[in-house]
Amino acid sequence: MEAWPRTVLHVDMDAFYAAVEQRDDPSLRGRPVIVGGSRQRGVVLTASYEARPFGVHSAMPMARALRLCPQAIVIRPRMGHYADVSARIMAILRRFSPLVEPLSLDEAFLDVSGEERLLGGGPSIARKIKQTLRDELALTASVGVAPSKYVAKVASDLSKPDGLMVVEAGQEAAFLAPLPIGRLYGVGRKTEELLRRAGLDTVAQVAACPPATLRRAVGARLAEHLQSLARGDDPRAVVAGREAVTVGSEETLEADSADRVLLEARILDHSDRVAARLRQHGYRARVVVLKVKYADFTLRTRRVTLPQATADGQVLAATARSLLARVELGGRLKLRLIGVAAAGIELADAPHQLSLLDPPPRGEVLGQTLDAISDRFGAGALRRATHLEDDDERE
Repeated sequence: MEAWPRTVLHVDMDAFYAAVEQRDDPSLRGRPVIVGGSRQRGVVLTASYEARPFGVHSAMPMARALRLCPQAIVIRPRMGHYADVSARIMAILRRFSPLVEPLSLDEAFLDVSGEERLLGGGPSIARKIKQTLRDELALTASVGVAPSKYVAKVASDLSKPDGLMVVEAGQEAAFLAPLPIGRLYGVGRKTEELLRRAGLDTVAQVAACPPATLRRAVGARLAEHLQSLARGDDPRAVVAGREAVTVGSEETLEADSADRVLLEARILDHSDRVAARLRQHGYRARVVVLKVKYADFTLRTRRVTLPQATADGQVLAATARSLLARVELGGRLKLRLIGVAAAGIELADAPHQLSLLDPPPRGEVLGQTLDAISDRFGAGALRRATHLEDDDERE
């Protein structure tokens, strides 16, 4: 039987991508750093805390971010490197509890109920986690401690950067009460408008609202969900052992394009990156996903399931190219973004059926050799000849 109240921690790394870049390059420390795509057409993935006072935030167009903070240093993301650092973060968290539920590369829930005798209470464990991350990885995290996942996440958000906030059992509703309704899970822009029309501006007002009034405003199902959260009720358990759902790589093109030759070359590049990350973490994938965004920002995805899981960049690229053939291009139909993702992830040593007629996975063997060369001499030590023209054009 599950103990109640639980002690749940939400650990959220501070400005993760930017913090990793500042850690790795001391010259960036104390300076505004933006990690994201190209200056003209990219999107901000993360902004350092030095850039945020200028109004720069995640998901902002890069061009606008640079207008707000022209002195910012823009760095292209190194997703493979961030994934490596993330693996070390999650390994540290698992020292404190077997119940670790990663949400993304830079955040996770931990259930530390019952760990008090060995490690101390929730606040003590949170402090130890923060110190370990600082000592071993030279990175800071903000941590929320609460009896539920939702309240712990809100607490960590409010304690940023490098903070620790504790909400004791029985204090959840009082903690949430003064917060704006946008803090409730499930409240996006449209729902927020509906709630404000009903005269609801704070979490406390949602918690006290007559159920019939709330149902008329947002519908029965969402009304029940929001009122439970507003009162601090969140029975969701921390689910450990979740594996990666997708591994992907994408880019915003420097100029909108309908050139299939160029797009296929970009597909090959992204497929190689995805395959390298799969191999690095001991995975294969059974599903290939092509993601494209048209010049008018219309997003399309195409996917196909392979007969056999793979970590071979050539196989991923060939499959993604076949999916590109199903994408309408030409005239005004040009792409501004293209990417490849792998889904249906499984461990590379998972049992799978092989036909006697199937060739050995030579592409994976070659890929492992390339990985070893890159590890020793750097990521740019070897490149496909296909990409040489791209390099010439960028110089």
